[in-house]
Amino acid sequence: MDMSEDDIAEKKYRSMLPGILGTVDTWISKAEAFILATGVILMAINTVANVIGRFVFGESLHFSEEVNRMLIVLVTFAGIGYAARHGRHIRMSAIYDALPAGGRRALMIFISLFTATVMFVLCYFSIGYIDTIMSRGRSLPSTGIPAWWMYVWVPVGFAITGIQYVLTAITNLVSKDVYLSTHVVDGYKDTETEV
Repeated sequence: MDMSEDDIAEKKYRSMLPGILGTVDTWISKAEAFILATGVILMAINTVANVIGRFVFGESLHFSEEVNRMLIVLVTFAGIGYAARHGRHIRMSAIYDALPAGGRRALMIFISLFTATVMFVLCYFSIGYIDTIMSRGRSLPSTGIPAWWMYVWVPVGFAITGIQYVLTAITNLVSKDVYLSTHVVDGYKDTETEV
């Protein structure tokens, strides 16, 4: 199986940020990649085991739905930081694209800092939500796991994404190029194909 340029770049990711910021960024990137890969593999194994149990043995795994729900939350909120790190977030860029490089850089710094603020605010409120769930003492019916464990990844994902956007703003402040993330330079690939 051939790997694309993007896959190779992501596998060999090393932050271009200086000093401790680069070390933290690289470490978080490796942790995110591991969490995402493990979460998706575990979801697949759990789903296949449940299907085999249902059709071969006539009995579903009673905990399968809860485990997959926990893994979906994990993958979703670990994935938002990963998407921000690799410049794969959704952008509406009609005005942004019309600006000169200096204007795009200034706008990207503003967008990054604004998005980081939103992520940190959502992190704060998600911690409050987890605290509420903890105080109620609810647990998941099939596994008996405290319900709040399922949501621990929500504030972690928001915090990591907020940090990633702050790092993107810093990268744009110290660089002459415009960066979508700490290592993705703004621009479009030529995707035109010959007929």
